[in-house]
Amino acid sequence: MNAKKINVLAIFIAISVIGAFIKIPSFIGSVALDSFPSLITGALLGGLAGGIVAALGHLVSAYLGGLPLGMLHLFIAVEMFLLVFTFSKIYQTGNSIISILFFVLGNGVILPLPFLYLMGKGFYISMVPVLLIGAVLNGIIAQLLMPRLTAFLKEWRVVKQ
Repeated sequence: MNAKKINVLAIFIAISVIGAFIKIPSFIGSVALDSFPSLITGALLGGLAGGIVAALGHLVSAYLGGLPLGMLHLFIAVEMFLLVFTFSKIYQTGNSIISILFFVLGNGVILPLPFLYLMGKGFYISMVPVLLIGAVLNGIIAQLLMPRLTAFLKEWRVVKQ
């Protein structure tokens, strides 16, 4: 990774931290607009960069929310890394809509499945709607910003022409 890409990665991590302050109201304080920068980063710079932004964004969001799930947030950060990494691979095949749908379903329904067994059915059922709303909002914001940022980053020669 060259210096320009590292700078852009740092900027998207900072945007993810800002998004972590914008919470979706729920009894768990870690649902926020911290994922859309990772989706954009993953689409433009690759899965590794996007996954890093996703994991760090979740950890900051969880910290700001008081770490309601304790050390389980490390597990969630790994889940977010893998989700955005996979999203990036799907996006780079040219399937932008399918990749956003994958992210929404993955973030809202699949990633919380371990908590069905760890914390019970009530926790899972109460979290899925909030996570789906957060994932849809993050996906829409990313989908709206990606074309504009792609053109900007191509002009600055950060992504390939």
